[in-house]
Amino acid sequence: MAEYSVIVGDILSNVDKINENSIQVIVTSPPYFKLRKYTNNEKCEIGQEQNIECYIERLVLVFNKLRDKLRDDGVLFLNLGDTYINNSLMGIPWRVALALINDGWILRSDIIWHKPNAMPSSVKNRPTTDHEYVFMFVKNKNYSYYQDEIREPHITFSENSKMKGGRNHFGKRNGTPELGKNAGNSNLHNGRWDQAFHPLGRNKRTVWSISLGKYRGNHFAVFPEKLVETCIKAASQVGDLVCDPFLGSGTSGVVALKLSRNFIGVELVPEYAGIAMERMEKIGRDSSQNTLF
Repeated sequence: MAEYSVIVGDILSNVDKINENSIQVIVTSPPYFKLRKYTNNEKCEIGQEQNIECYIERLVLVFNKLRDKLRDDGVLFLNLGDTYINNSLMGIPWRVALALINDGWILRSDIIWHKPNAMPSSVKNRPTTDHEYVFMFVKNKNYSYYQDEIREPHITFSENSKMKGGRNHFGKRNGTPELGKNAGNSNLHNGRWDQAFHPLGRNKRTVWSISLGKYRGNHFAVFPEKLVETCIKAASQVGDLVCDPFLGSGTSGVVALKLSRNFIGVELVPEYAGIAMERMEKIGRDSSQNTLF
């Protein structure tokens, strides 16, 4: 039976309540800079700093503290959106990512979260934004990554294939381009494309098309469950500990429990912490194993 706990308070003041070397994967989305104000406590609330530099410094400090809580083979998935100030896009996600690299994190992948159902925009002098970044960081070069758990369908022989002739190439000798990228592969040129493709699908790409979350509680920003699920499956196994230091309405915890992972979350706003606990309790776990600090 998976266990979970929620710590109420800001992450920097409560990070010591998390055991060192205990977390397998961190999946989180910190408050974006100056996007929304959740409390009247600007001293504790990340996102309400006076300037971007201070915002980045605080995020770097948070993940510096959490790095010791992460197992040596652990992974951090960090979702961040950007901010416009005076009609100029600030580039905050990459500025944070570069600062984390300078602080010792290893950046393994930048992922584009494409939102097919992004909110329409009235903007007329630039494209409408329908993506955010998810950065995959690790603390060591030897880390856990379960490639087969998140494979995606092959495109080559599907109706979505862009290859000339599409599926007509399959099973036909000389049915593949002799001078193409697979030139010299005897399997392909004997019409055996199936031998060159993993039966579980192709390796996960770096553009994830996932619709926005549908939870209609009191929290404005909600993780899509599919996004969290992909991150958790990629970096952990059943029984591992998942952490979200900016828990919000608790989607990361809900998904972790559904996947039989243990979970610990930290949330500054008591109301949201309560919502998160209620959602996790509905998963059907024994409430006697669950704690609210």
